[in-house]
Amino acid sequence: MNTSSAAAADPPAAPAPRRTDFVQSLDRGLAVIRCFSSERPSLTLSEVAERTGLTRAAARRFLLTLQELGYVGSSGRQFSLRPRVLALGYAYLSSFSVAQIAQPHLEDLAEELHESCSVSVLDGDDIVYVARASANRIMTIALTVGTRLPPYPTSMGRVLLAYLPDAEREALLGRATFRKLTDRTVVDPGRLRELLATVRDRGWAAVDQELEAGVRSIAVPIRDSSGKVVAAINASAHAARVPMRTLEKHFLPRLLDAAAHIDSELAARLSTGSGGVR
Repeated sequence: MNTSSAAAADPPAAPAPRRTDFVQSLDRGLAVIRCFSSERPSLTLSEVAERTGLTRAAARRFLLTLQELGYVGSSGRQFSLRPRVLALGYAYLSSFSVAQIAQPHLEDLAEELHESCSVSVLDGDDIVYVARASANRIMTIALTVGTRLPPYPTSMGRVLLAYLPDAEREALLGRATFRKLTDRTVVDPGRLRELLATVRDRGWAAVDQELEAGVRSIAVPIRDSSGKVVAAINASAHAARVPMRTLEKHFLPRLLDAAAHIDSELAARLSTGSGGVR
C-alpha cells in the first residue's frame, strides 16, 4: 500500500467549527479567570498569556477589563483574583438543591463520625466539591467547595463514573490521563472498569490511599426523584486511625442513611417545584 497516497487521500480531520452564536471573547475572559489557582494565586501578564494561549496584548485587555469590573486586582506586576469572583460560584451553589439539602446532613455526619464528609458532582471530566463539613484536616490537598479532582482515584469519583451511561463513561475514560498519585493508585483502565462494575453491583465505593497516602474514603450515590445518580457523598479518614473494615462496617451504614435522607428531601423539593439539580 502506498502510504503517501493514502495520507493524501485522507487528510487530518478539521476541528469542528464553532457555532455561529459562540462568543469567543467571553470564552477567553473566563479562561483568564480559570488560569489562576490555589498553587498560582498571583500571576504576571506574561504568565496569564502563557497559561491561556492569548497574546500579551489580548491578555492585558482581558485583565484590565476584569480589574475594572472588580474580579481581578493587581499589585505591581502581579495580578490576582478578587473576592467578587466568589459571586459567580455562589449563584450556582445558592440555586443547587443538592448542596443546600446536603450541608446540614454533612455537618451531622461529620460530628457523629469525627471525620470530614463531602458531596461532589461530575462536571466535565472532573468531580467538583459542592458541599463539605470538615472535622479535621488529614490531607495535604486543601479540599474546599469548588475543589476539582480527577474521578478515577477518588471514592466519590468512582461512584459518579460507575453510574454514568455506558457510552458517556467510556468516552470519559478514553479521554482521561491516569497518573500514579501514590503507589496504590489504580491506573490500568481495565482494572478500573472492573472496580466500577463492582461499585454498580454493591452501590458504594471505597478507596484506600489512592489519591493521597494515608487517606481512605468511602462514598455512596445521591439520587434524584427519578432514581438518577446526581451526586455522591463520602467520608474520609486517616489510614493509621481507621481500618478499611471500619469504613465498611461503621461508616457505610451512616453514609447510606444520610444519602437516603438527602434523596428524600431532594425528591420532595423537586415535587413542589422549589428547586432542582442543575
